[in-house]
Parts: sequence; C-alpha cells; structure tokens
Amino acid sequence: MATKVDFSSYPRVRATPAARRAARERGIKLSEIKGTGLEGRIQLYDVENLKSIEKTKKRATPLAKSIAKIHGVDIEVLEGSGFRNKVLKADVEKHLAEERQRAKGKEEKCKIIPLTPMRRVIAQRISNSYFTAPSFTLNIDVDMTKTKALREEVKELILIELGNKITFTDIIIMAVSKALMRYPILNGSLIEEGILLHEYVNMGLAVGLDEGLLVPVIRDTHRKSLREILSDTKDVIERAKNNRLLPHEMEGSTFTISNLGMFGITHFTPIINQPNSAILGVNTITDKMVVLGGEPRVRPIMTLSLTIDHRIVDGAPGAKFLRYIKELLENPIQLLI
Repeated sequence: MATKVDFSSYPRVRATPAARRAARERGIKLSEIKGTGLEGRIQLYDVENLKSIEKTKKRATPLAKSIAKIHGVDIEVLEGSGFRNKVLKADVEKHLAEERQRAKGKEEKCKIIPLTPMRRVIAQRISNSYFTAPSFTLNIDVDMTKTKALREEVKELILIELGNKITFTDIIIMAVSKALMRYPILNGSLIEEGILLHEYVNMGLAVGLDEGLLVPVIRDTHRKSLREILSDTKDVIERAKNNRLLPHEMEGSTFTISNLGMFGITHFTPIINQPNSAILGVNTITDKMVVLGGEPRVRPIMTLSLTIDHRIVDGAPGAKFLRYIKELLENPIQLLI
C-alpha cells in the first residue's frame, strides 16, 4: 500500500503563473526568490530581475569565496568553471598560480647587484656611525669672493710648478686644519676613558667611486703648506680611483671632509666617519644676491654643512668652529699667517 504524503506541512510559495513558468524555463527555484507582490507573491518581474542580478554578480562556492578573501582576490574578475559559471575552488587556485607566474616573470626582468666586499664594509661602518652617534648638522653660508680671487691668482703658477690644478678643496682643507687647532674638541674621538684630543690633524677625504666610498687620509695637514696639501690630495685621490691605496692609508683620520659641490649639491647631511667627532660637507658655489653696506650685490656663496657627534661636541663650540672656517675663507690671507 502506497504511503500518502501530506504536502500541507510544506510551505507554499505564492507566485503568479507567469512567474512559475519563467522560473521553470530558467531553472530557478521559486524558494530562492523574494516576491514583491501582495503578501510576498512572486511576480514575473521578480524572476527576470533575479536573472539580471545573476548575470552581474558571480556565483561562487563558500570555499572559493573563503580562499579568494584570504588572498585578496576579487571573485568578480574570475571565470567560473562550475554550473552556470559558478566560481569553484579550482578557479581561484588557477588565478593565484597565474598571478605568481606573472610576478616571477617581473622578478626575472629585475637586476640584482651583489654586494662587493667594499660595499659590505661601507654599509657596516655607516650603520655603526648612524645608530651609535646621536648627531646634528649646522649649516653656514660663506662668501667665496676672496678665496676665488686667491685661487685665480695662484693657479697658473701652481700648474707650471706642480703640473696640478689647485681646487677649492685644497684651500678648504688648509682652513679646516687651522680651525681644528683652535677648536681641538672638533678634532677629538670618544674612547673608554673619555674624549681623546688629537694634537695633530689627519684629514680624511671622502672619495666617491663607482664601487663605493673610500676615505684616504692626508696626514699632518695642520703643518703643511697649501702646495704640500695640493700634492698630497692629488696623490691620494688618484691612487684611490685606481685602487692603489694601502690599508693603513685609510686609517687614523681625526676629521673628515666630504665635497659634493662638483655635482651641484647645495645642502646635505654627511654621516660622521667614526671615530671622528665631526665631518664637514662642502657644497657647490652659487651666485646669490646679498646686501653689503645697504646695497644689493651678487656674490659667490657656498654652504658648509657640519655634522657633529653630540656625545662629544655641543652646538655652541660647533657653531664657533664653523664661523671661524667662514672667517678664514672670506679672508684667506689669514691662512698664510
């Protein structure tokens, strides 16, 4: 005897005949549609509107949605391989694999420059200086009118006698060496017992190469003539560029100068060459309008940037040191006294 099924316990879906026919033709369950008619009755409009929504919004399995959300994938951009273009787990994984392949292709187009032994040493020393010494930088403008005139006056004579051209760096080294003798705290180093004040000046000169930065040392610049400084500077720069410096020639500096003026740099913050207490950054010379005697004048102005280890030197001594260098360069005749 067949069992009689009581359909009265099943909820009845209210829908118009046209809506039922349209749903049947489209394979849509009426139970999935929210009716907009009287008492929630499903209209033909509701069936057609549901089909329109399905066309614009991608259907996906819960697992596919979960994987897509974790990896930040927009379901709407995926091509579903399931029934009625439903997005499956495999579709999301395929998309992620294609993305990884594209990223790998981009990486292969990039170039990795291996760190040379020199670059590794530079990175270590710069990091040590930057994270060890709390520092600050002072800047001052210098009128280079008289220094330029001095250079013009002696350059031909020096070129004939030495075969080398005198540069502003040569004159600045001489001025800084003289200033360090007056303000020895800028020529000091921090050691375990306290601050070591050097009674001589060994000038480190930053030389930029394609491979990295070298700092050859010119010794005893405090007692050398301009001519001797010029000869020694040219020698160490030439040998640095040709990788002919000996290890000991890059050790023992008490102060360092870094000149970026030839590149048109107007201001920068040099990093201290440990264990020095300071480093002087030399910038380019530019014509600027200044007021002299109440009248506007165009003058060649150069900015000097002094970075100081605040553990050793305070602001006031640093400012006085920088001001004295300015005085020497604005009246270079003092360098000969």
